[in-house]
Parts: sequence; structure tokens; C-alpha cells
Amino acid sequence: MEQVFEQKLMQAAQAVEEQVDAELNRLEKLTEEDVEKFRAQRLESMKQEHKKRQEWLANGHGEYEDLPGEKELFDITKKSEQILARKHIETKFVKLNVDRAPFITERLHIKTLPTIALLIDNIVKDKIIGFTDLGNHDEFSTEILEWRLGRGGAIDYKGDLKSPPDDNEKKKTINLFGKKPKTIRNGMGGDDDDDDD
Repeated sequence: MEQVFEQKLMQAAQAVEEQVDAELNRLEKLTEEDVEKFRAQRLESMKQEHKKRQEWLANGHGEYEDLPGEKELFDITKKSEQILARKHIETKFVKLNVDRAPFITERLHIKTLPTIALLIDNIVKDKIIGFTDLGNHDEFSTEILEWRLGRGGAIDYKGDLKSPPDDNEKKKTINLFGKKPKTIRNGMGGDDDDDDD
């Protein structure tokens, strides 16, 4: 059994080495013209990314809004390529109170609070219902929420989408309203303005 494992490991290492050698050979054969072409393509790509960022910022992306009613949700989704804070300006984050939006609540079949609807191009692509996908509690980490939004396609998540980030590590926690949760340990009773948010 050990020999089979070693043989498979050697085959995999050899295949990777061949791929690296092939890529090195390709790179060695590049001309100045090829390099300049890559540079121009990358520059154009960066210009397009910058233009897109400017459009997102102009449409209010990178901010979290509390909408007064349903009409504003429709207005925002028409202006924004995606619906759903400063790190992910590619996404528009908004909050809509279900009491002020009976039509949307009914239309999206919202029966559990909280529900986060992930809209892309005006279509609900995914929903986060309750806290199940966020660790089954309302003191989930920012990283868990970011991972779950990435799984739904609402943000450009850079980590591993297959498994959630390690929740055992000491991480900054937030609740659904963007504040550190009040618990008995950290002062449930008072209004602490000295948190480091």
C-alpha cells in the first residue's frame, strides 16, 4: 500500500514538474512585442476595473442603507448591477424592513427573520434564511457572513468557497445590524459607545 502511494505521489510530482517546465519554456520564448502586448492588455483591464469601481461608488455601493419602502428597492436594483459596505463595493448592501414592504415580503416568500435576499441583475439568486448558514447563532463572524455571501455569488470572495472559514479562531463578531452583540459578558444593559468598530 505504501509503495502504491509513493508511486502515485511521484507521478503527480512529475506531472507538475512537466507543467512548470512547459510554462518556463513558453515564457522564455516571449518577445518584447509579446510582453508589451500583455502589458497593454493588463493596463486596459485595470482601466475597466477602475471605471466599474467608479460606477459602483456613484450608485451608492460601499455603503449600507436602510430603505424607507419597496419603491426604493426597485429603484436601487435598476441602477445597480448587484444588490446586497466598504470592502465589497461591487455589491450594493441595503436593508428593508418587512413591515414597510409587504409586497416584497410576500413575493420573496419571507417567513423567517432575518432573511438576506441575494439579488443579481434583479433576480433572487439565493437567500440566507435565519442563522443556519452563519453558524446557528446571531454572533457570527464577519468572515462567516463574507463567505456565505460569496457562496451566493453576491460578492467576489477570495477564499475557499467549499468550506466556511475556521470559526474557532478569535474573530471579530457582528450581529445582523453591524454592531457587536450585547451579551451578559460584555454589558447587555448599557449603551457602550466605546466599542472599537
